[in-house]
Formats: sequence, C-alpha cells, structure tokens
Amino acid sequence: MRLRNVKGSREAIASSEFTINDPEQYKGKWNTVFGNDNPIYIEVGMGKGRFITDLAIANPDINYIGIEKYSSVLIRAIEKRKEIDIQNLVFIRMDAENICDVFAEEEIAKIYLNFSDPWPKDRHAKRRLTSKEFFARYNNILKNDGVVEFKTDNRPLFDFSLEQIPEAGWEIIAHTFDLHHSDMNEGNVMTEYEEKFSSMGNPIHKLIAKR
Repeated sequence: MRLRNVKGSREAIASSEFTINDPEQYKGKWNTVFGNDNPIYIEVGMGKGRFITDLAIANPDINYIGIEKYSSVLIRAIEKRKEIDIQNLVFIRMDAENICDVFAEEEIAKIYLNFSDPWPKDRHAKRRLTSKEFFARYNNILKNDGVVEFKTDNRPLFDFSLEQIPEAGWEIIAHTFDLHHSDMNEGNVMTEYEEKFSSMGNPIHKLIAKR
C-alpha cells in the first residue's frame, strides 16, 4: 500500500546520513559501510521501517539494510532512525529488481520479505517478490547457508509463493498459515501491517526457504 506523496521526501532521503545514495559502489564491500565483518541481513520492501529497526536494536552484532522504493514511506523510517543511537542500520531507496547490482555473490546472510505488494494481476506475477524470477536474484546474493523469510496476510500470494519457491530450486523448510498460533511465532517481530491486520482477525502466513 502506497502512502500519499510527502513533499520534500526525496531531498530529505538523499541528504540523510542514514541513506546510501550510490549503493552500487559498495557491491562486495558492504562491510566497509559498517566497519566490521558482522553478517548482513536485508529487508526488501521495508515500508516505514518498524520491523528492521526493532531487529537492529535487538541484535547489535548483525548489520541491517532496509530497501524501499517509495520515498513517502522511507522518509518515515529515517525520521525514526534519527531518534535511535545504533550503528548497524542503513537504508537504500531503490527498486528491488536491481539488488544484484548492489550486492555481490554470497554477501547477504538473510533476506526478509514482509507484506509485499501482491501484484494480483497474472501478467504482473514476475514482479512479486516471491516469484521464481526474484528468487533467482536472491540466489545470486545470498550465502550458501542463508535463508529467506516471508510473511503476509494475503492467502493467494502465499499460495503462489508455496508453488513458485520450489520451482526456483529452493526448499521451504517451514511454513504456517496462522503464525500467531504456531510454534513459528516464538521470537516473532511484528511489522506495522502485521499488527494492523492481525488486530482485524486476519491470520498471518509465514514461510522460511533455503537452497
């Protein structure tokens, strides 16, 4: 879901100390951005950033990169980031299709996909972040033992994902159609959408995939 345009958001994002404006130059050397060799986790389509920010606060020995293409929501994450004294979280404004231009082979340890755009029309299936086309991209940047974690309340998108991921040559090692009433909920960090939809009674679906 896209928020209304926020005047001046692009300029504020470009000038923020928490935003990497030319991410391609760090391909293969993201450790230099953080000044350490800690594992790097990314969230593709981070929205207003609650999920990845909470993770970064709780896990100082992991580096996090939030990717979002809409300035109107990324600016909200930056505003929150200003209030927090941590060193392990940066943001990139970009389209997820270009992640292979930004990250090198085996540079990323984990990928989070949360409440991604379902792109409901069949002709847009390749744009879904859980399509086999996108999993081919993840295959290029993820470490051999890395995983992808996906959450959504959209059952058609989840069913699509359960079919596409094995077709991409990946294994779904765990999944649930009702996260908040399953063993997979232990240690769960909620997103803004997750809190909203679950409060409406919508079951949350989750899967974990590896190669």
